[in-house]
Amino acid sequence: MADGSAVPIDPLLILRSSIASNSPPVPTTSADASAASATDNLALATHLHFSSPSHQTYELSAPTRFVSSSTPVDLRSIYFAWQKKDVAIPDYIASAQQLNEELSTLGGAGGKVQNLVFVERLDLITWLEGASDESEYITPLAGEEARAAAVGAAMVASGAVGGAATVTSASGRPGKTIDPRLQEIYNGERRMGDRNTVLRGIKPTDFSHVRKSAEAYLGRTRARPSAPAPSASTALRPAPPPASIPPSIASHPKKPTRRPDPIILLSPSASSLLRMSNIKPFLEAGSYAPPAPTSTTTTILHISRLLPSIDAARPLRFILVDSPDQFKPDYWERVVAVFTTGQTWQFKSYRWSQPGDLFARVLGVYLGWRGEEVPEAVRGWGRGVVNVGVDKWIEGRKGEGRWRDREVVESIWGQIEGWMKGRGWGANAG
Repeated sequence: MADGSAVPIDPLLILRSSIASNSPPVPTTSADASAASATDNLALATHLHFSSPSHQTYELSAPTRFVSSSTPVDLRSIYFAWQKKDVAIPDYIASAQQLNEELSTLGGAGGKVQNLVFVERLDLITWLEGASDESEYITPLAGEEARAAAVGAAMVASGAVGGAATVTSASGRPGKTIDPRLQEIYNGERRMGDRNTVLRGIKPTDFSHVRKSAEAYLGRTRARPSAPAPSASTALRPAPPPASIPPSIASHPKKPTRRPDPIILLSPSASSLLRMSNIKPFLEAGSYAPPAPTSTTTTILHISRLLPSIDAARPLRFILVDSPDQFKPDYWERVVAVFTTGQTWQFKSYRWSQPGDLFARVLGVYLGWRGEEVPEAVRGWGRGVVNVGVDKWIEGRKGEGRWRDREVVESIWGQIEGWMKGRGWGANAG
């Protein structure tokens, strides 16, 4: 519960303000917020005490305005997500499971930490850091709560409890007083920023590869000595190549940089007919065999395929993975196909988690047994998903009589090639 000596402020707002002022809150084992009750173990803490912008104490089990799956998320889950903002998704999930086990043990505070999906956690962290003033998962303040929040914001700005906010000028003289109702309107405005804040990114993009490519050109330009202006008689003569560049290089222009490798995503489901253990011989040799019974440690594969309509001279190298956990933001522009079993949980960590959005941008491939009915969910995803079937595997035959597998593989590659050609992949793409 909030401290009664001050006007209560929404817990999400005060957490955002404390992060902006570099005064993080302190978990405590009681509501008195004394030094003896402070703890670093979130499994033992029951309250969260804020010292800035005002002294407030809230129960960690209190619901907030952040909504996930139509359910308000408690303050403990919000604070835990902020603590783990820099860790990878697998580490975040593992830490949440460990904390839930500690909360349920004897002596724990009880309750449960809600595991936010990637999109929700990114949206929350962006809003808490101040990079965005809006969030589709946060319910707006309304009515009396909005007016109370406006008064609280005015008190924080003025440095006093109660009254309206006084704006101080750069010279130190007090300026005009802002009415709390006007402050409420200001808080509801959408602030405009530069292109970095509009993109709502939380990490800078690494352009080191561009800098390395540019040095090859800029370095030669700086190394050339300045030459006098050509006269009328020499201006018509063809200029010889610079001394620093061999004639063989000057007569042959530099080849374009290596094009990016297209990516194919597989389903990590145990029921999938194609896994990391059997996808490479299937797509390369055109022969199907069931996946290995034990899980493989391989996380990435490479295969090469000549697609004449894309590049008739060079085979394309494809990257095959079954999880996008290690993806950088620009990797999604290189995904050309997604193999699916029809289970929607496969797309939870994808950039587009809804099947309709995903297969409007990426080719979907469903592989089942020949003669069996395609799942209704897959049929409902429309023409963006290609349905193909292979003959059922019969134990003891060791792949004999599987000549139809080659037809299925060629059909899949034909669909991928047609999709890539329609999206602008070509010999000079990338």
